[in-house]
Amino acid sequence: MQDPALAQALRAAILAQDFASTPDSWQRDAPLGLHPSIDLALAVFPPAGPPRWANVLFSREHLQGMVADIGADAGAVRNVQFMADLQDARGDSIAWLPGADWAQLNFPVLAGSGPLRFVAPYPASLLKLMVGFGVALAVDRGLCDWPAALEPMIAISDNRSTDECVALLHRCGVVDLLNQAFAQRGLVTLQLNDTTPAGGWRNADGAGVGHIHMTAWDSVRLLWLIDATAPPPPWLPPGLPPLLQPASAARLHDVLRRQQLDETLSSGTLRRLPGWVAGLPDAPDFAHKTGNTDNYASDAGIVRRGELHYIIAVLTSLGRRYAPLAAASTTWRLPALGAAVHRIVEGLV
Repeated sequence: MQDPALAQALRAAILAQDFASTPDSWQRDAPLGLHPSIDLALAVFPPAGPPRWANVLFSREHLQGMVADIGADAGAVRNVQFMADLQDARGDSIAWLPGADWAQLNFPVLAGSGPLRFVAPYPASLLKLMVGFGVALAVDRGLCDWPAALEPMIAISDNRSTDECVALLHRCGVVDLLNQAFAQRGLVTLQLNDTTPAGGWRNADGAGVGHIHMTAWDSVRLLWLIDATAPPPPWLPPGLPPLLQPASAARLHDVLRRQQLDETLSSGTLRRLPGWVAGLPDAPDFAHKTGNTDNYASDAGIVRRGELHYIIAVLTSLGRRYAPLAAASTTWRLPALGAAVHRIVEGLV
């Protein structure tokens, strides 16, 4: 069920981090000033009782945040029109440049028709989660064997391995099938568009920003489909076959549990850095995939620790330019938010 109290707790956790004051290296470490875009979604599976979920979204247009309206079936967000991210002819992510005037930018509609709008940040390497689902789908169809490139693509976010996996999807003819499978299951903001048969998926390949899309709530629901211990996804229509066969879903989940980049919502990889801030539990308790570029930081996964069981996803415009150290991937405020969310979930069980 949609939980208004949970949503307000998530809103308060984001507001407590004062993200607008984050130093921006592209502005000589002056505060960012404008509120960054943050799309945070959570589905909690208590030991007793029904699942509870919430999705909150912040941006320079929604400084106090907005709560997504999600029905009792955990279906698509109903009150938000998601707009697609943008790149210019040089491949720059122009929406996030210092001084960018959103009134002068023409953001295409991505999905939804609600009265509120939200510009969905590019997922960065979180997109590799969708590629992983595509690989598993190809395996289930008998079109290929499991590639060795899957694990490094997920566990260390290796780009060359991603090239191999994207090229594999094209050879197997499952790219369109994957996008259709997402849409059939109501995950309309998950789109892997304009990749190339040679394995191209970056801006320079004619893909990347403005072509490949994800949102937090649909990322949570995608992971729900491979969480064997979660209740059945309530939004799926009767008779629709599972997206992945149980063995393939389990394999993909296991790869996520071997994540080696705990550096966004979780932070164990960065533990020895000065000023370290604890975040969510690390892998394997947090089976997840991260994404980080100069402009973007994202993270999504399944948390299992004791009685705690939840799925979380965040997509933000808080990339490496906001990191306090060169070895960090984003501001310490994101793992601090992860820790705050974990405490909120602990209070529910």
